[in-house]
Amino acid sequence: MLNYTEEVPVQPIDAYIKSMKDRFHSLFNVEYNFNNLSLQRGLPKPFLDEIMALKPLSVAIPSEFGGRGVKVAECLRVLSAASYESLSLSLIFGINIALFLEPLAKYGNPLIQEKVFQDFLQNKAMGGLMITEPAYGSDALNMRTSYAEHANGYHMKGQKHWQGLTGDANYWLVAARKKNPSGDLMRDVDFMMTENGIPSQKIHVSRKYNNLGLYAIPYGINDIDVQVPLTHRLTPESTGIKMMLDILHRSRLQFPGMAAGFIKRLMDETLAHCANRQVSGAKLHEMDSVKFQLSRLQASFTLASAMCAYSTTISSIHTDLATHGVDANSVKALVTDLMQESAQIALQLAGANGYRLDHIAGRGVVDSRPFQIFEGSNEMLYAQIAEGVLKSMKKAKETNFLQFLKQYNLTKNAAGEFAASLNFSLSDSIKQRDLVVLGRIIARVVCFQFVMDVNNKGFDNEMTSITRQHMNMDISMLVGQLNSATNCSPVMAYEENSDWTRFI
Repeated sequence: MLNYTEEVPVQPIDAYIKSMKDRFHSLFNVEYNFNNLSLQRGLPKPFLDEIMALKPLSVAIPSEFGGRGVKVAECLRVLSAASYESLSLSLIFGINIALFLEPLAKYGNPLIQEKVFQDFLQNKAMGGLMITEPAYGSDALNMRTSYAEHANGYHMKGQKHWQGLTGDANYWLVAARKKNPSGDLMRDVDFMMTENGIPSQKIHVSRKYNNLGLYAIPYGINDIDVQVPLTHRLTPESTGIKMMLDILHRSRLQFPGMAAGFIKRLMDETLAHCANRQVSGAKLHEMDSVKFQLSRLQASFTLASAMCAYSTTISSIHTDLATHGVDANSVKALVTDLMQESAQIALQLAGANGYRLDHIAGRGVVDSRPFQIFEGSNEMLYAQIAEGVLKSMKKAKETNFLQFLKQYNLTKNAAGEFAASLNFSLSDSIKQRDLVVLGRIIARVVCFQFVMDVNNKGFDNEMTSITRQHMNMDISMLVGQLNSATNCSPVMAYEENSDWTRFI
C-alpha cells in the first residue's frame, strides 16, 4: 500500500468547507444559470468537472489512500454544503459516499481498494449501489439477481432499477443471491463490485426513466450479465444480510446532512422573502399564521442539525449499525418528511412565484418528494420503528408506553417532555395503520432527544423551545389519530350509487 499522507496535505476542514461553499455558490449563481440547470436532464460535463475538481468525495476515502479519512462530520458537512445549492448534487454525493465508498472502505478487498480510490481522487470516478429490482422493491430479501461461483470469479445475472447514476457511474456494488447447484437461491445476500470500463463487467442500461424530479440524476433499468473476479466480492463481518443492514442504516443516518443544507436554504430564502414582502401595509413575517409557518421551518432545521450531531457519534464505518433500526429509521423517515414539509411551506409563502420548476421552492417540492420513498418508504420505516419498540416493550414486560420510553435509551431523556400525551397502554395486537402512526410518534421523541443533547452543549435555546412546542403539537395530534380507531377500507367496486348526477 502506498503512503499518500505526505504527498497530499490535508486542508483544515473549516477552510475546506468554506472554499467548497464559495465555489458552489459561484458555479450555481454566477458562472452557470441554476434556473436553466434545474430544468435540464443531467449536469453539463464542464460544470460537473468543476464540481469534482474540488474532490468532494475525498471525505469518504481513507487517509492511507490519499483521502480525508472517512470522518462522519466531514461527510455530512460536504452533503450540507452541496444541498444548500442543489439537492440533486447533494444526493449525487450521498450515493457515492454512503452507498459505494464507505461500504468499499469497510468491506472491500484490499487488493482492489487502492486502484478504485485513486480512480475517484484522480479521475473523478463515481460509484453507486444496486439493490432494488422491478418486481421486488422493498422486498430486497426476495431479489432474483443471482450469481454462480467458478474458478476465476463469479457470473452474475439479473435486473435492477431506480439506481441513482444509472449509466453514469463507473463502479457499482450489486446485491445478489448465490445460486446453489440445484438452481435455488440462497437466503443470504452478497455484494459484488463491477467496473463499467471492463467489457466483461459492464452493466447494460436498457431504459432511462423520465424521473419526476432530481433531473441531474439519471435513473433507469439495468440488465446484468457480468463476470467479476473473486476479489470483487465484499467480505461481510458475519452475514450478508447484516452487512446490507449496516450499509443501509449508515446511509439513512447521513440523510440529515442532505436535509440540513436544503432546509437552511429554504429557511433563509423564505425569511428574506417574508421580511421584504408587504401585504396590506404589513410585512408578511408579521402575520401570525406566517410566524407559525416560519417557526415550523426553524424547528425542522433544528431537528436536522441535531440529527447530524447524533450521526457523527454513531455512524462511523468502525461501528456495526446492523441493529440500529430504530434510530436510523427514525432519522431517515422524520427528516425526509421535514424536507417535504419545508419545501411546501416555502412554496406557499412564495406565492405564485414559488410554483415554478426553476424556483428554489417549486424545485424543492419535486426534488425532496422521492426522499420519502427511496431507501425504504417512510410508512414502512415507521411501522418497523414501532415493531422494534413493541418487541422491546414485550421483552421488558411493560405495557405503559410512557413508562417504557422513560427507560428506553433512545428516548429516556425526552419522554418526560411529552408525558401528557404519551401516558397510555398498548395492546399486543396493533393494526398496521396504527403501527405507522405509533412509529411517527416514536421518531419524534427519539429525534427530540438529539435536540436536547445539542442544546445541552450550547445549541440555541429559542430554536430548541420552538422545536419542543412543535413536537408537542405533532405528538398530541398523532396520539389523537391513534385513538380515533378508524377502520376504513376502500370500496373497490365503488361506481354503483356513486355518480352524483343521479341525485340532483
